[in-house]
Amino acid sequence: MFSTSVNSDILSPISFLNRSANVYPNKVAVVYEEKRYTYREFLCRVNQLANALVAQGIGTGDKVVFIGPNIPPLLEAHYAVPMIGSVLVCINTQLSSPDYLYIIDHSDATAVFVDSEIVDQLLPVLDQLTKVKLFVQLCDTECSLLLKAAEYESFLEKQPTTNPDVNDITDENSMIAITYTSGTTGKPKGAMYSHRSTYLHTLGEIIESSLTPDSVYLWTLPMFHCNGWGFPWAITAVGGTHICLRQCQADNIFRLIEMENISHMCAAPTVLLMMVCYPEASRVKLRRPLQILTAGASPSPAIIEGMEEIGINITHVYGLTELHGPHSVCAWQAPWVELDPDNVSRMKARQGVPYTTSGHMAVVDADTMEPVPHDGQTMGEIIMRGNNVMLGYYKDQKATEQSFRDGWFHSGDLGVVHPDGYIQIMDRAKDIIVRGGDILSSIEIEGVIGEHPDVLEVAVVSTPDPIWGEAPKAFVVAKPGRTPTSQDIIEFCQQHHTKFKAPQTVEFCQLPKTATGKTIKAKLRHQEWSTWNSKIN
Repeated sequence: MFSTSVNSDILSPISFLNRSANVYPNKVAVVYEEKRYTYREFLCRVNQLANALVAQGIGTGDKVVFIGPNIPPLLEAHYAVPMIGSVLVCINTQLSSPDYLYIIDHSDATAVFVDSEIVDQLLPVLDQLTKVKLFVQLCDTECSLLLKAAEYESFLEKQPTTNPDVNDITDENSMIAITYTSGTTGKPKGAMYSHRSTYLHTLGEIIESSLTPDSVYLWTLPMFHCNGWGFPWAITAVGGTHICLRQCQADNIFRLIEMENISHMCAAPTVLLMMVCYPEASRVKLRRPLQILTAGASPSPAIIEGMEEIGINITHVYGLTELHGPHSVCAWQAPWVELDPDNVSRMKARQGVPYTTSGHMAVVDADTMEPVPHDGQTMGEIIMRGNNVMLGYYKDQKATEQSFRDGWFHSGDLGVVHPDGYIQIMDRAKDIIVRGGDILSSIEIEGVIGEHPDVLEVAVVSTPDPIWGEAPKAFVVAKPGRTPTSQDIIEFCQQHHTKFKAPQTVEFCQLPKTATGKTIKAKLRHQEWSTWNSKIN
């Protein structure tokens, strides 16, 4: 497929499908409801999509948008689109019409594939998408074609199942995908991934997740989120099986875990929470060990304990959109077996060490760029560089230069390094609470409150204080059937932590989440400060 010499080859993850189709032609590659595609059939469908795009004039450098849940067409797009030199842009399925307009227009997309359940969000802005020359609607459920568009299966059906007749990819540093950030504090930015970085990141996922040809992967992590952390390519590379899932609901998850003999998943803490709270969770019988990678906020002890009671092993990873997702992993150490459960939970909640293929990660003084002591206390900014760092932000050189200053990617996260070299996030820079002359870590306070036996989830943000300027406030989700009071939480924090770090107030509520399960602390913080400002003005 690619131009080669005797001692080198172009690195691109799309090569993984050809290999697995040759090695495992009759093995089931993709499962979705009643559909099962072998690796030979999977490759044929990918080739049909690629040929259909070429027939519509889509080619090198063109941006192709996919908006859909974790169903086979989205998986097929991860191969077909870059196969012809085009750039895949997977977009969050839970955005507003103006958000879709902005991202589709900003990415310069010439083709848009949209699922029937999301198409209504495009209709109000359809006339403004002047750069788009091709619309295709995904209709694997009963639906009406609301766009002047082809239906996906009809779009594929008359196309050749052989590789498209296009030029080989000759530059492994060319773009394979653009993934847009969540945009919680401004307009979303498009992180550009290269074929090379994606290939190497994919190998990292295979190594750190211990994937094998026997692996069966359940798609609970959205593929639109950092291209599913590279797992569309990783599972295929080892000849494993993809189990697609349109709706991420606890009953579906547990049904498929048992029925399909799932071995691996990736999940945001909100999915773990959903699983722990599922009434039938304790009755689930695992037929094989189940490994789950989770990112975002460290899972609370209650969640870790609940998952391990089911027999699920959780590994914490850490990264950002700009890094293809995970950059580091809390790699297990054999001596931890001797620790008591509380200490094991604390060890497993850390962000850990770089992936094998990531290479570099440090915590430094933001002013001097000098590494902080490995004392587990001195905070600094977490910075990274290595094979999985994005090319930059699409059409935003200023933001790229700011993120890449000093030859490192600056995460904006604050952390410490423990004596064993493992990194632990203490906070986002914007989430630090300045109480008088003291710097408080909201994550540190959340960790203490999360130990309370009645607490399921917690988020801590700064709230205005007339004396100290700022003070911590906790937003708490109680475990089902438990009714802790605000004073219970405050006193627990005072008893198990430094008193002045205890929250001043506690509010019981559901936490606002992004589509990928991250708590939107900016929203909580904004409501506190806007309420305060309205009172004093």
